[in-house]
Amino acid sequence: MKRIFVAAALVFATPVLAQNFNGYIVKLKNNAESFSLPKSMSAVETLSTSFGTYAVVQPAEGLEQESVEMLKNDSNIEYVEKNWIVTLDNEVTSEVMTSTDSMYSKQWGLKNTGTNSGGWFSSGKAGEDVNAERAWEIQKGNKDIVVAVIDTGIDYRHPDLQANLWVNEAEKNGEPGVDDDGNGFVDDVYGYDFANNDADPIDGHSHGTHCAGVIGAAHNGQGVMGVMSKVKLMGIKFLSDSGSGETIGAIKSIEYAIKNGANIMSNSWGGGERSEALKEAIVAAKDAGILFVAAAGNESNNNDSRPTYPASYDVENVITVGAMDGKGNKASFSNYGKESVHVFAPGVNILSTVKNGGYQKMSGTSMATPMVSGVLGLLLSQEEGINFSDAKTRLMESTVRNSSLSKFSIDGRVDAFRMLRGERN
Repeated sequence: MKRIFVAAALVFATPVLAQNFNGYIVKLKNNAESFSLPKSMSAVETLSTSFGTYAVVQPAEGLEQESVEMLKNDSNIEYVEKNWIVTLDNEVTSEVMTSTDSMYSKQWGLKNTGTNSGGWFSSGKAGEDVNAERAWEIQKGNKDIVVAVIDTGIDYRHPDLQANLWVNEAEKNGEPGVDDDGNGFVDDVYGYDFANNDADPIDGHSHGTHCAGVIGAAHNGQGVMGVMSKVKLMGIKFLSDSGSGETIGAIKSIEYAIKNGANIMSNSWGGGERSEALKEAIVAAKDAGILFVAAAGNESNNNDSRPTYPASYDVENVITVGAMDGKGNKASFSNYGKESVHVFAPGVNILSTVKNGGYQKMSGTSMATPMVSGVLGLLLSQEEGINFSDAKTRLMESTVRNSSLSKFSIDGRVDAFRMLRGERN
């Protein structure tokens, strides 16, 4: 079954995920304006996007199969598929921290000294990081680059994130209750919340805020530092504060990011069966020239033989990211795939921002994904106008291929410095 999950690994626990779905997604054929809804079904909502028109419908209890078959026989309907939903029951992470001084020394993913990246009983390996410091000698980021964090939202009040937020100035300076910029959303100052269908993408979970900090926490001498010192972080929430979401919410999120000028979409969620509607949204992002960075997943699976989505969609703009530990090895929980996982990045005990102004270490392909989103943001900052295809190629061809990771991915560990210099394996 299709599972949408927050892709942070559970530490010392097995994730228990509720598998279910909430109605059906109906795709209308081109030029079709309506379809015949069986009496045994009710319409929940309709969604008109740049890549098609969809409806979410709910069958009456006990009449599901009959209702779905009637829909499939409607000449105005292209396909019918389940609208999958999942809840992340728990997420165990390491210590919560407060900050008065810089925590950069603890961010081994940016600079691995060997002593800041190991576990309780062993050290890490110096240099197994994204080579951020050398990359920053070339490029630190650009306020013109918009990274959409499609997740549980962003705590836009966090002092380490405020300087690097995407802000819809027309809405911020406009009239409350009015769609001042005409983008179809009212008062969407920092993004949008598709979990609750309102304009406040505040993060009550912390996962999205953590991902945002990995990408672009300000280099302000306090707290942590993002891969990018300058960026615009767009908060798009479709996973609730309990970690649940629906396929239709992911589709809405992607459409919002396309309409509002995102350059990169960072997606630390995924899994399960294929959704044609979700793939169509990602293809639309490709057509708009947007990179789609996706978490490989945390089940220790081979994605080549057991695909997980959206990471396994064969679309040119998708970059699938696995997680590595401080020794440069595949993280024990990380999915992998010689044909389907493009790169690896640090994803174990990653320190970043969380809600209410806090800081915390989390582990998962969730953390590796924004690391790569930030690295790509540096490239887009350095080379104005580079297309998504060339950016993906540069990222992959400049990786460091150590003996451990070479058997788990198409390429190796991301290296921002080598990428910016145009070095190739």
